[in-house]
Amino acid sequence: MRIQRAFTLIEVLVAMAVFAVLAAFSYGTLSQTLLSAEILNDRMDRLQALQRTIRLITDDMQQLAPRPVRDELGDNLRPALDTGFQTGFALELTKNGWNNPVVLPRSTLQRAAYRLEDDELVRYHWYALDRTLSNEPVGVVLLDGVEGIQFRFIMENGDPSDQWPPVNRPGALGARLRPRAVEVILRLTVEGEINRLIEVAP
Repeated sequence: MRIQRAFTLIEVLVAMAVFAVLAAFSYGTLSQTLLSAEILNDRMDRLQALQRTIRLITDDMQQLAPRPVRDELGDNLRPALDTGFQTGFALELTKNGWNNPVVLPRSTLQRAAYRLEDDELVRYHWYALDRTLSNEPVGVVLLDGVEGIQFRFIMENGDPSDQWPPVNRPGALGARLRPRAVEVILRLTVEGEINRLIEVAP
């Protein structure tokens, strides 16, 4: 007679215990891999947002145009580059290079501004250069986690200035004046301080 043998209860329990240990190790490894991938994706998204912000600020400064704009009532001219507190923005400027792919009846110049709201850096732009009461700006959040932003301007003689137009250049002359370069200082919650010196096209 042929004797048939089966697994004993102890052998089954040992096999289940080994399988449970292997499954626990595999789950831990998979969980750590997924967590690392998520952290890496978040860091890549943050880096891309930071690079996009720096590139946009650089483009705006390099394409700075000497074109003042009229205020909402049409009585006063606002400088082409303005950091006055009355604007409500950290910086307001007129720039070249506004693409017009569908050939709309508008200028290729654009009025843009930057402002820090809570911990977000927001860029605004207007569809018309000279203001009207119904001409509201469109805001886009560029970057979060921003503690502060500062602009420093290099004048024709190489001296720095924390405001623009300079105090000694009032009136129409100051309204069209452009600096030689602009230093942008971003203070970020995670990355710390980032400085960029941007040359303004003559």
